[in-house]
Amino acid sequence: MKIEGRNQVAEALKNGITINKIFVDKNFASRKDDILSLANKNHVRVEFLPKKLLDNMSVTNHHQGYIAEAVDFQYSSVEDILDVSKERKHDPFVVLLDGIEDPHNFGAIIRTCECAGVDGIIIPSVRACQVNETVVRTSTGAIANIKIARVTNLKEAIDTLKKNGLWIYVCETCGEDIYKQNLTGPIGLVVGSEGFGVKQSLRSYCDGIVTLPLKGSVNSLNASVANAIAVYEILRQREYK
Repeated sequence: MKIEGRNQVAEALKNGITINKIFVDKNFASRKDDILSLANKNHVRVEFLPKKLLDNMSVTNHHQGYIAEAVDFQYSSVEDILDVSKERKHDPFVVLLDGIEDPHNFGAIIRTCECAGVDGIIIPSVRACQVNETVVRTSTGAIANIKIARVTNLKEAIDTLKKNGLWIYVCETCGEDIYKQNLTGPIGLVVGSEGFGVKQSLRSYCDGIVTLPLKGSVNSLNASVANAIAVYEILRQREYK
């Protein structure tokens, strides 16, 4: 997997992601560069190439002169995510994604969740976007600081979360106003796909539905935007309960 962009490569180096080699624009060779220092410290080989070659190698077309060849993303387990809350000594806070397909949405969700202190994200292994170069790029380095679990069955993951005391809420229309719902304590938030929302079979399996009030004529929000608003409302309630 390629990690592209200055901040993304720097975060990968800082957070111990296994990198085989970093390709850098040869015009940067004489720079005093923290990425080159980090690469040297981590014993990662650096190769300087003309920008045109980097352009040809790039998947995202936004490499900024830095492309790292990394091992494929290492997914965590649901238990690993729960362990994070124990280490942080707070009630678990988990986001589950049901069929998010757009890598830009997925990357934006990762960024928001990391910024808000979410313990981890759970995604299905089929019919959903997996971690790829575009997701890494869109997360702007956040992906290196948050655990992501990939599961074959979201219901089973929810069972595990419930057994560990989490209340699971769906962010969807036709539920209770999110600003009137008590969202403190151990919580999991399920965010659905861009086109179809959360599947009915999964929705009925959860403890409740929270809805963002919509005052305009458009009847839905982008998935990553809805996630951001809901996650920060949960954070607000947890911080100021």
